[in-house]
Amino acid sequence: MRKLTDNDYLTVFSRLIIGGMYLAASFYKIIEPASFAKSIWQYHLVPGSLINLMALILPWLEALIGLAIVFGLAYRGAIWWANLLLVVFIVALASSIVRGIDIDCGCFKAGQSATGPAWQSLLFDLVVMLLAVQLWLSRSRKWMLARS
Repeated sequence: MRKLTDNDYLTVFSRLIIGGMYLAASFYKIIEPASFAKSIWQYHLVPGSLINLMALILPWLEALIGLAIVFGLAYRGAIWWANLLLVVFIVALASSIVRGIDIDCGCFKAGQSATGPAWQSLLFDLVVMLLAVQLWLSRSRKWMLARS
C-alpha cells in the first residue's frame, strides 16, 4: 500500500487535480461574492450574520489551498485544510440531500442553476477525498518548491 501512496507520479497527479479544483472553485466565488453568499444561504446551515463574511473569506482560502498544493508550499497545512473543507462540503451536501433541499452546490459557479443533482456533487467530492487522503498519506516530495 505504501508503494502506491508514495508514488511520485500519482502524488503529482493528485496535487494537480486537487489544487486545480480548489483554484477553479475559488475563481467565480472571488469575482461574484454576492452570488456565492446566495449559494451559502440556500444550504440553511450558516447563521445569516456569518454568510457574507464566509462568502468573502472561503474563496480566498480555497485559492491559497490550491496554490499551496500545486506548488508544494506550506504543503502539510494545505493538505490538512483541503481535507477539512472536503469533509465540511460532504457533510453540507449530504445534509441538503437528507433534508430534500434541491440546490446548486455553489462549488464552481456560484449562484447559477444547478448543473446536476446534489448527489452528483457529493459523489464527486467523495472521489476527490480519495485523492486528498492519498496526498495526506504520501511521503513523496518531488517537484515541490518547498520540501516541508
